[in-house]
Amino acid sequence: MTSTLATSNGLSERINSLTPSATLEMAAKARELRAAGKDIIGLSLGEPDFNTPDYIKEAAIQAINDDYNSYTPVDGYGELKEAIITKFKRDNRIAYEPAQIVVSTGAKQALYNVAQVVLNKGEEVILPCPYWVSYSDIVKLADGVPVEVETTIENDFKMTPEQLEAAITPNTRMLWYSSPCNPSGSIYSEEELRALADVLQKHPQIIVVSDEIYEHINYGVTKHASMAAFEDMYDRTVTVNGVAKAFAMTGWRIGYIGAPTFIARACNKLQGQVTSGANCIAQRAVITALNESPSRIQYMVDKFQERRQLILGLLNEIEGFRCNEPEGAFYVYPDVSAYFGKTLNGVTINNASDLAMYILEHANVATVTGDAFGNGNSIRISYAASEDEIKEAVARIKKALN
Repeated sequence: MTSTLATSNGLSERINSLTPSATLEMAAKARELRAAGKDIIGLSLGEPDFNTPDYIKEAAIQAINDDYNSYTPVDGYGELKEAIITKFKRDNRIAYEPAQIVVSTGAKQALYNVAQVVLNKGEEVILPCPYWVSYSDIVKLADGVPVEVETTIENDFKMTPEQLEAAITPNTRMLWYSSPCNPSGSIYSEEELRALADVLQKHPQIIVVSDEIYEHINYGVTKHASMAAFEDMYDRTVTVNGVAKAFAMTGWRIGYIGAPTFIARACNKLQGQVTSGANCIAQRAVITALNESPSRIQYMVDKFQERRQLILGLLNEIEGFRCNEPEGAFYVYPDVSAYFGKTLNGVTINNASDLAMYILEHANVATVTGDAFGNGNSIRISYAASEDEIKEAVARIKKALN
């Protein structure tokens, strides 16, 4: 019998089968090229280019001065859980109890926790494509099976009830989606979510994960809606959120869930054996962030909206780029399949990965291949950058493609 050691160079099959995060991988390549003297414009990472608001930073400084330095409760400070409960009631019309809230070291850990405590080996998770890069591998790490549902730019990259019904099998255990969507910026309306919920009523074994991390970066076309706000979906929906995106707090690493009590308790149990409680200073800062009105961060949303209009106008001038109009988040996700099969400067473009690498090497602009999001016809471009950077980046891309 061949040993695992001999077949995996001393590492587990689990880690050898894991795909590196495409967004982090592209960011690393961009850093390498910068270190080599290249002038790289980075439009690959999903990170606001704003500083954390002063009122939140002041709360963190106060926490330091108040000598917050000890271990925190595994599922979060009681005051933070109350702030999260208030936020859910105010913004989402969802009523949770403290036992249903778990605070984690970022929304990514929250998603990982949920997969680990819900999925058994071979159970399926429906992922409307495109989806956030880590969903598929988080599911696989829990021995689950990702089931991708293809969507189209013509339908604004949203899954229909008919597609959902067709994807469900006796092994289906979960449905995961984000709204606003990373990478497409699409938002499911309340009516669209209701139609999906109606399908799910026929399949009571399915747990829904609603990733709402971009909730507040919404440009007002479609009002934000939450699956858990439906009475008949409340007991089977996990609502995932955090402060990284809307509050420009990516490095503070605070995410959280509102969930059925049995799932929240299981996540608390798992987290207690992995990371324990999240950072004490960051938690104190997030109490202030969530208790304040979301209107205090509207200036960032307004600026993102201006940049969205700018980049859409510029990209639409590039022959072969087809863009939907994102209603939220801070990405554009153009269909670039018109370039597949073409040769540019001696480089044959077979897919989105080839094009993203070509743009990095020939235009000095970092983007992310759509292959990483389960949709191979597109690339993701972040507009969390200055207007000058956006103009220069698109000009470089246009020149390299022509």
